[in-house]
Amino acid sequence: MAEKLIQYPPGQPFPGTIGRTLETSTPAWPARPEPPEGAPNVVVIVLDDVGYGQLSPFGGLCETPNLDRLAERGLRFSNFHTTALCSPTRGCLLTGRNHHTLGLSAITEMSLGYPAHNGTMGFEHGFVSEALLAAGYNTFAVGKWHLTPPQETTPAGPYHRWPLGRGFERYYGFLGGDTDQWHPDLTHDNHSVRQPATPQEGYHLNADLADHAIDFIKDAHTNAPDKPFFLWFATGAGHAPHQVEPEWIERYAGKFDMGWDEYRRIVFERQLALGLMPAGTELSVRDPDVEPWDSLSDDAKRMYTRQMEVYAAFMSQTDHHIGRVLDFIDGLGELDNTIVVAVSDNGASAEGGEHGTRNEGLFFNLAPETLEDNLAVIDEWGGENTFNHYSWGWTWAGDTPFRRWKRETYRGGITDPCIVSWPAGIAAQGQVREQYAHAIDIMPTLLEVIGLDAPSHIRGVEQSALHGSSLAYAFEDPEAPSRHTTQYFEMFAHRSIYHEGWKAVCPYPGPSLAEGVERGHPFGTPLTEALLDKLEAEDWELYHLEVDPAECHDVAAEHPERLAELIELWWAEAERYGALPIAASGITRLFAKRPPVGGPRKVYELYAGGSPVSFAAAPRTNNRAHSITAHVTVPPGGAEGVLLTHGNRHGGYALYVAGGHLHYVHNYLSLASFTVSATAPVPEGDVQLRMELAPTGPPDFLAGLGSPAEVRLFADGEVVGFGELPHTVPNVFATVGMSCGYAAFDSVDPSAYLAPFTFTGEIHKVVLDVTGELTVHPGAEITRLMTQQ
Repeated sequence: MAEKLIQYPPGQPFPGTIGRTLETSTPAWPARPEPPEGAPNVVVIVLDDVGYGQLSPFGGLCETPNLDRLAERGLRFSNFHTTALCSPTRGCLLTGRNHHTLGLSAITEMSLGYPAHNGTMGFEHGFVSEALLAAGYNTFAVGKWHLTPPQETTPAGPYHRWPLGRGFERYYGFLGGDTDQWHPDLTHDNHSVRQPATPQEGYHLNADLADHAIDFIKDAHTNAPDKPFFLWFATGAGHAPHQVEPEWIERYAGKFDMGWDEYRRIVFERQLALGLMPAGTELSVRDPDVEPWDSLSDDAKRMYTRQMEVYAAFMSQTDHHIGRVLDFIDGLGELDNTIVVAVSDNGASAEGGEHGTRNEGLFFNLAPETLEDNLAVIDEWGGENTFNHYSWGWTWAGDTPFRRWKRETYRGGITDPCIVSWPAGIAAQGQVREQYAHAIDIMPTLLEVIGLDAPSHIRGVEQSALHGSSLAYAFEDPEAPSRHTTQYFEMFAHRSIYHEGWKAVCPYPGPSLAEGVERGHPFGTPLTEALLDKLEAEDWELYHLEVDPAECHDVAAEHPERLAELIELWWAEAERYGALPIAASGITRLFAKRPPVGGPRKVYELYAGGSPVSFAAAPRTNNRAHSITAHVTVPPGGAEGVLLTHGNRHGGYALYVAGGHLHYVHNYLSLASFTVSATAPVPEGDVQLRMELAPTGPPDFLAGLGSPAEVRLFADGEVVGFGELPHTVPNVFATVGMSCGYAAFDSVDPSAYLAPFTFTGEIHKVVLDVTGELTVHPGAEITRLMTQQ
């Protein structure tokens, strides 16, 4: 007779017996968690900066057949909401709690020393990954993360707020808010890795992410085919840069020649036909910041059309790689019993500005972004040499039928696509659900359909209550009344609240950028008590969404009592969920004292071949005297390669040896590169190679120009090179970090060397001295902190 296997919960007393020998002992085993019988796989797809009116299943003109397939095999929630910004929404999706409770009032880079704003999610707010791992699931995260405080993103850790510290068993992607699709900043599990191929060899980040998602599922299925999995699949698309292969762009040639006004009309009609908007809905009026398409020059139309062709191609290519993951699951015979949730994290992004930009770094350095500069690279748009973003005219069109965009709590910023597909569990297919929903409802929904209670403790930590409510009640009943009846919003002091079909909005700095200036508090203005009193008295608006879904008619004057009730309710909800103090994206955030990234240092020692220093931790050399000293041994016959570099072809600097000589290159945001070269060759043997940069004048921040400077090159203390830089990068090079002994991400000057260009001599150490006084501009600094939202 087979011996009965005795199992017991980990942490409980051993239930067997222990004698002097095995003959007198009885075995028992710690039990492994077992998921509920028939538990589905879970795939959560998170798109970035994708507006309500962009994807084809929501009436948009970006063709996404795989998302269409999910919608046809599932439900479209037409009334789904987010926080208006990426990190806060991701926190809501993963925890089921409101973002201020999590400390995610904004992106982690803009943290403040208050519970609502510190960017540090407590372990009492467990992730759905942690709950599913404890229930016997495999858990994988692929793609964008952006939930780790900047001071914890270096190879020095701590790692407990990286994906593997929050319940994911495997991770592959990028920790920050955006990355180059051709030359990404990659992390595999808990360590930095280089991309596996070059763009010339066919590399693109979306393909790489899909490959790893498939590999994670494949490995788990091979070894435990009956074990369910949870995949968090978060693409960089459609966040800038909008980079994609030419063959995808060609498919959209001429498709957007009609312009953004006609785009809105076409998409709105499609949304009405799909039942996404109720009959009688009005299309919101023209945004005050967007020019009519017919008023534009032919050159402007040509440029803006190209921008949207590239964006649409980026979305279609992203959808293709999503389809590869879904097809692999289908090939396992498991897609029907996989609940797939596909959402965007906020509305479309207006960070491209009026004209769009060839290099988003121009925006983050307050450098002029001109139509002429864009036209100069129109044929390269979306390729390696652009870090591109479209005009905010397409942002406005992409949020059809709503007004405004990302970072604001009008519906254009917070109402987003949401698809739920689960053929084995949802009989209704291809239908629309109008029930009010929010990102905090996703975790409760998943737990309910799997058959799990919200955990009371995770790894010994008592858990806070979930704020969201499950949407499973609406799966089979389209007429069921909404259970999520109240939801507050706040993002950079732009506030609103929804309650039982009504919505109050207090825009900040105003209903548009232009109107914010007219009201005397433009974007970036600190929120003072006096200004808050003014806003409370004068600026709240009221919309009856049941009859006016697109927020076309402010009825505050007709319903003052209802407005007063909603304002009072906003303050009550803000108090309940810890949203105070209110903080705008102004000077207060800029100069807040934060825990230092890597400690307060002015002298940095770096060693060849180590992991890159992260973007958040990389020493800032802008507008200050600094030096780089490389202690090297050059073998007989010479050496070549990178000594130290920060940035990429879109902005940065590098000290390197090529052709037997020492060189320093400073790339001004891809518009110009300035190189200083040594006149004498690098000697063989042990040698100190040094670069000194000294500013010769102040920066002109409003023109987007950093300090002019003199550069001197030295070999063993002897001057071997001199040059002048007419201007430098004033604020931020690129959204990548620094590497020693090789170029970790890309070449700062591809015409001079190609990454990784590893140094072929021996580097003992490289010392970066930044004791010079740092000069910053408040407006530029705010944009630097916003680079990774």
